[in-house]
Amino acid sequence: MTSPIAVIGGTGLTSLDTLKITRRQTVSTPYGDPSSPLIHGELGGRSVVFLARHGPQHTLPPHKINYRANLWALHRIGARQIVAVAAVGGIRGDMAPGVLAFPDQLVDYTWGRHGTFFEDDLSHVTHIDFTEPYCPALRERLIQDARALKLDARETCTYAAMQGPRLETAAEIRKLERDGCDIVGMTGMPEAALARELDLPYATCAVVANRAAGKAPGEITMAEIEQNLVSGMVRVKMLLARSIPALSDPP
Repeated sequence: MTSPIAVIGGTGLTSLDTLKITRRQTVSTPYGDPSSPLIHGELGGRSVVFLARHGPQHTLPPHKINYRANLWALHRIGARQIVAVAAVGGIRGDMAPGVLAFPDQLVDYTWGRHGTFFEDDLSHVTHIDFTEPYCPALRERLIQDARALKLDARETCTYAAMQGPRLETAAEIRKLERDGCDIVGMTGMPEAALARELDLPYATCAVVANRAAGKAPGEITMAEIEQNLVSGMVRVKMLLARSIPALSDPP
């Protein structure tokens, strides 16, 4: 039997209505409670477990998410790989609202978050290799299926993980652009690193919800973000419906 595929839903994806739900599970972890119960179900005949990163009612801001509990819970119930869905701002010129982006690199600007499982009662110090923060094989699967579905997608980019919950200043976005970042979000770290510590293949499907600060005239509004996410998440669900059933367990 294949292991379940984990889907972590971000802003705009607090539930997966394409999932045929079989049960809900509350998991306790040594790091506290996850953001939400784990929703088990089937998608295209494949076992899936869904977790709402910001909680079922989207009440957890990015810096208050218990990333360790979320990742530990998914690992505990036997998930072997993770597709993380996230809303982001577009920095690069071609990162228009509604576009899907599959980052292959990230830069972490967050602070004060619990970013590792390797802290206490260690027999030795552990350093993970993080040269490629996203699983190449899982990324390639998502990219190939996005191509097949003719979705408007960007196949390589660098994700800037910011602290939040406020949006960035125009000057901060200019700095991120000089640093080589193409999209900006608030939840990419420490999620990706914690997945690597647990040896869980992890890839992000980002939905561009708005032009980043200073990249379009006027201020950024939540109404604009929510409107763009509606159409963007339709594309995400199409992608997941095609990709997840085709995924095989990693060796």
